[in-house]
Amino acid sequence: MAGNEREEHILVCLSSSPTNGKIIRIAARMAEVYRGTFTALFVETPDYKVMSEENKNRLRENTLLAERLGATVETVYGDDIPFQIAEFTRLAGVTKVVMGRQNIQRKYFWSKPSLTEQLISLAPELDIHIIPDGNVSRYRSRKLYRTEQLVRADDVAKSVLLLAAATAVGMIFRKMELTDSNIVMVYIIGVLLTAVVTSRKWYSLVMSVVSVLAFNYFFTVPYFTLKAYSDDYPVTFLTMFLTAFITSTLAGRMKQQMKQASEAAYRTKILLETNQMIQKKSDEQEMVSVVANQLVKLLKRDILFYPVEKGRLGEAVVYPLGEEPQNPENTGADERAVAELVYQTSHHAGATTDTRSDARCLYLAIRAGEKAQGVIGIPISGEPLETFENSITLSILGECALALEKEKALREREETALLAKNEQLRANLLRSISHDLRTPLTTISGNAGILLANADDMDRASRRQLYANIYDDSLWLINLVENLLSVTRIEDGTMKLHLSTELVDEMVQEALQHVNQRKKDHRIVLNESEDFLLVKVDARLVMQVIINIVDNAVKYTPPGSEIHITTYRQQGQVVVEIADNGEGIPDEAKAKIFERFYIVEKGVVDSRRSLGLGLSLCKAIITAHGGTIEVRDNQPKGSVFRFTLPEEEVRLRE
Repeated sequence: MAGNEREEHILVCLSSSPTNGKIIRIAARMAEVYRGTFTALFVETPDYKVMSEENKNRLRENTLLAERLGATVETVYGDDIPFQIAEFTRLAGVTKVVMGRQNIQRKYFWSKPSLTEQLISLAPELDIHIIPDGNVSRYRSRKLYRTEQLVRADDVAKSVLLLAAATAVGMIFRKMELTDSNIVMVYIIGVLLTAVVTSRKWYSLVMSVVSVLAFNYFFTVPYFTLKAYSDDYPVTFLTMFLTAFITSTLAGRMKQQMKQASEAAYRTKILLETNQMIQKKSDEQEMVSVVANQLVKLLKRDILFYPVEKGRLGEAVVYPLGEEPQNPENTGADERAVAELVYQTSHHAGATTDTRSDARCLYLAIRAGEKAQGVIGIPISGEPLETFENSITLSILGECALALEKEKALREREETALLAKNEQLRANLLRSISHDLRTPLTTISGNAGILLANADDMDRASRRQLYANIYDDSLWLINLVENLLSVTRIEDGTMKLHLSTELVDEMVQEALQHVNQRKKDHRIVLNESEDFLLVKVDARLVMQVIINIVDNAVKYTPPGSEIHITTYRQQGQVVVEIADNGEGIPDEAKAKIFERFYIVEKGVVDSRRSLGLGLSLCKAIITAHGGTIEVRDNQPKGSVFRFTLPEEEVRLRE
């Protein structure tokens, strides 16, 4: 589509007509051809309440058909159908309207224009496509009204009571010698109240007629007859009837508008509440739970949710209205098959619907992007959803789909950022390894080459020095490899602690046997505790912590420096402190020194660079044991590394 062309928005009008399905399919094909937005609109009038069950069922079938064909179903409320359609097209930016037309010609010029003619008059800019619809079933037809819907005992009782009350007040006014106009106003008020408290228009019409007759019978001369001697009474009766009927009609219409406004406000409240609750959740299951509970509260029914597991629907999760599900058989194999069909055939974002004539539930697939997150089941056996309920349910599921799509996009961004960070860490690691392994390997190979070529010509002291250099470099490489392996295990979550009860001082002494050979240039002092300090730890890993810290102290302090290792008990914790009297660590580096790949920029005695893994590995190991590690300044100079481990109690058997 060219950039300067507007996007087409196709609208089809829903009705209970048997041929409405044909019109919906034509509109769907048009939306597909134009690659535009497809909307199905239903205008709910007050007469919808008295529509026959046959027409209601047909309307539901047409609505489901529109949903399956990809339409967004919308509902508006009002008496004036052409006006409601015209307003919706204006607000929604509709460009084409597809609707049916009954094959009936206007017999007289004063006859009411057809729906199509009125719509053309209200929205002349619309492109209206009229499909011949010669088999229209009008649900407004009087033959579709049922007796029990027209006559209700409570409405009749209310009308009679209001008529009696108006007559009684009129009698009082006559005794008070008030004019007839005051009595007429009382009857008009009675008719007005009848329109407000009853459920059908015809009650106010009958009340208007009966009020005129009652006024004539009780309050015109001769009294208690339907005769009227005064010549102006016919005009009074006609004025009274018209006034009563018009005011009652306006009151009824206002009542209907208030009801529609109330439903719209309730819908907005539920949607806003659902949206706010969903926004507070960050997990898909929590979002679905919020939506299901909101639907339970709204529809007063059990709600089923079929999650997606490995590309197929899992077992149904029931959100009951009460403590127990109302109909456990709704989760049977047949119902699950229908839900599976909905999941497999749903093809557009939002909520897609499908059902079967023998299904107990209405199923709606919730989709976020190209992936369905699950299927919602709503029991409908014997109690189908009303148009308002269906509309607000689709709106809630649409909110859920948008939230799931947003959560999915956020999760993908986080995963992408994590992958980028891991790639950066891997690149840093490879770069550091390639640089730092070259020096010791070159030294080892060089010293070994010298020994191979000149061993017989060298004195014993020279050979021993070369052996020591090779051994020193190999220990450094072994320690580096151990750190790399431990970091790898921590990254992939495979590091397992093999716990055993150990003496802290023994672990420290064992660790010092594996410290870099340059320790002979430093004075290492072990200040052992007078008590037996027992901890339950993985001895190999804790010794690696001690080795890493002592190696750093040896590496970053000049020859002749002192390194003090102190162990003691403090508040149920065993504390190990490793202090040196070197140059110390800058304050700005203390906060980052336990981060991976962080290296303090200062010279080292052997020109080797650290990978920046040792201290970060120490922190990970100590944290895994439930301890803490920190660094602080030593006095008068140097640094103190301090870590704690939970103390193991000694149980003596008597």
